Amino acid sequence: MTGFATIVLSGRSWLVPCLIVLAALAGGLIWASRRSAAERWVLVVCGTLKLAGVAVLAMCLLEPLWVSQRARPGANVFAVIADNSESMQVKDDGQGRSRGELLREQLAADPEGWQAALEQNFQVRRYMFDSRLQSTRDFGELDFNGRASALGGALRTAVDRWRGQPVAGVLLFTDGNATDLGGDLPALEGCPRVYPVVLGSESGLRDISVDKVAVSQTAFEDAPVTIQAAVTARGFTGSAVQAQLTEIATESTRIGTNGAGRTPAGFSAASNTVATLVQRVNDDGGELNFRFQIQPDKPGIHFYQLDARASEELKNPDSASKEATLVNNRRVVVVDRGEEPFRVLCVAGRPDWEYKFLNRALQEDPQVQMVTLMRIARREPKFDFKGRVGEASNPLFRGFGAATNEETARYDQPVMVRLNTKDEFELRGGFPKTAEELFKYHAVILDRVEAEFFTHEQMLLLRRFVSERGGGLLMLGGAEAFREGGYDETAIASMLPVYLDRPAEVHLPSLFKLTLTREGWLQPWTRLRATEAEEQTRLADMPLFEVLNPIRESKPGASVLATVTDADNHTYPALVVQRFGLGSVAAMMVGDLWRWGIKDETMQKDLGKSWRQLVRWLVSDVPGRVTVEVQSTDDPTQVRLIVKARDEEFKPLDNAVARLTVRAVHLMPQSGESSNAPADTRALELATDPSSTEPGTYEATYVVGQTGAYSVSAVVTQPDGEVVGRAEAGWTSDPAADEFRSLKPNRALLETIARRTGGEVVAMKDLRDFARRLPERGAPITETTADPLWRQPAVFLFALACFITDWGIRRWKGLP
Repeated sequence: MTGFATIVLSGRSWLVPCLIVLAALAGGLIWASRRSAAERWVLVVCGTLKLAGVAVLAMCLLEPLWVSQRARPGANVFAVIADNSESMQVKDDGQGRSRGELLREQLAADPEGWQAALEQNFQVRRYMFDSRLQSTRDFGELDFNGRASALGGALRTAVDRWRGQPVAGVLLFTDGNATDLGGDLPALEGCPRVYPVVLGSESGLRDISVDKVAVSQTAFEDAPVTIQAAVTARGFTGSAVQAQLTEIATESTRIGTNGAGRTPAGFSAASNTVATLVQRVNDDGGELNFRFQIQPDKPGIHFYQLDARASEELKNPDSASKEATLVNNRRVVVVDRGEEPFRVLCVAGRPDWEYKFLNRALQEDPQVQMVTLMRIARREPKFDFKGRVGEASNPLFRGFGAATNEETARYDQPVMVRLNTKDEFELRGGFPKTAEELFKYHAVILDRVEAEFFTHEQMLLLRRFVSERGGGLLMLGGAEAFREGGYDETAIASMLPVYLDRPAEVHLPSLFKLTLTREGWLQPWTRLRATEAEEQTRLADMPLFEVLNPIRESKPGASVLATVTDADNHTYPALVVQRFGLGSVAAMMVGDLWRWGIKDETMQKDLGKSWRQLVRWLVSDVPGRVTVEVQSTDDPTQVRLIVKARDEEFKPLDNAVARLTVRAVHLMPQSGESSNAPADTRALELATDPSSTEPGTYEATYVVGQTGAYSVSAVVTQPDGEVVGRAEAGWTSDPAADEFRSLKPNRALLETIARRTGGEVVAMKDLRDFARRLPERGAPITETTADPLWRQPAVFLFALACFITDWGIRRWKGLP
């Protein structure tokens, strides 16, 4: 903001004589014009010139002083900040030098002398920034290798550093592509005036950039992982762009396969390329969307590298690229397939066809292990002895002489069988009675077991398992389930997504046709086919069912994903799900789904796939006792690693020891690059510190050394050395992806910053003029200057010009 100067008259005693002289002169000119025969405009112009010349000379008698405010020389600070990030290496169209080379010339050589002009009036302080702000003496340290443009952080750091100091302003050299703002303005409170100098051209760039990459995982068996990439191509209209997805080889992945042990079609066994897609650019600067579907069957962390290049350049890898930069052509994504298999506890009231197909389906899923507690005989009345005289054990155990009394069941006890247990002690006492026993599982399935099978304490424990532990619960339909099983007014009924207080009216016997609801169509794990038409055909071919647990309505917040319809077109809920506390609950109201699997082989495969996807949904969000999380920080070169540990009851575990192992994974070389580095670098061991705010949480900070992919494994142990659990996570560090997301200067952001702080955008060619005029703008410390106008040659030259012009006009018109 430029301040306005004032004129002060120091010789006021001459004011009255000057006014008299001017009045007399004006009267004489008017009297003379009436007697002259000259044109009217000539008389007016000549009279005005005479009057102006005399007025300027008369004003000199008043000794006028030009009084103004300007920055006191040497009292104020002025900062010069230069962008030292990698985006300065971009060469704009028609430029033989990069943005950084042009900037270095201005800052180091100072060809126009604007820095010398600034130093005459200000204390000039020089800074440069990339991921952080740092001072420099003469900008000789500029190398333009910074991995980020933390513009917001640089301004905040500068404000804190200059707090209380007289800062007149900031001259900011940058392209405005900040990597720490995300489209938002930085905090500008207390910031001095910012004068941005925009570097870079806004047109003519030729570039292909991978802007966004999103990874989604579902329980949908045919497409468990979907990678979607948004690619922008500028200057390649009519050309083809190729996107290639490559799995980065680590110790836990198999090079040359697509994760399922199969070589991708079109690639040799030595290649680890997963898929390649090609699209043509029809709109310059438009967005191309690439969608990859992959099936990494192996558990653990998987890293994938996505490269986008023009197809014509890939055909000639030895020729130089026409793109402004290749740094933004690559992105790395992380896919977490989990570590240990999910353990599911199935409580079956009796062996039946439903359990047979469920167990067979889950045996084909390597990520799910189902442990079964099956009742093969109900308990009998206590005094109903049907065996030999004096025999108290159940006759089913007769003939097993080695069986002890603890291993046999009495008449008044149900006969239970344990299947697929990890050792001889698991479920030995029947259904778990403590949180330590039950919370080892990720989900519980109740298959035709009535409410009387559980004690009141076990029902409350199962409720805690879902709400606090975050486990899943699935109740299957049948004569011993829901209201028919006596679950109304129990702790388990409070978790179910349906009301059991009174049943719906159903005319039995009846046959029921199953179909998906609108919500069911939107859930990938409820569908079994790739297209809607194929799914409609599958549903139409499904058999009719005969067993249904009718309910009146579902609870608020529950989702009805499937319904059944009887012959009279009455519709009833068939599959209802909801969240309960930290866990998930599902209710399958159809009690004879096994009919689906006995029609033919295709139907049997569909039933198995449906069971696997339902159970996958049930356990997909269930946490383990140990979890590790990667959080970003304000500094893009650092990440915060957070480990959460829980005891056997899933309460925060204090006084534990959490150790981390971080391993960096090298990226695959792009076309035209070469790399002889091994796949994995040396592992780095990190210790953690307990969090001061959250119990059971342990933290550590890792400094990212280079662009690439990283995996971290956490091991938590008790003070006595007992291992609590392990967890693994992965992340990618690619600041260049944000740095080069847009090569076009962000002029709008810089103009907004300048306007909010009271500055203005300065062109590179106007730097010297800016430095000359800067002291006349506002500054914290100023001084008053008074310049006598009557000593200025311009004043007398103006009066002389008026008289000469008047004489010239008169000579032109032939006047005396």
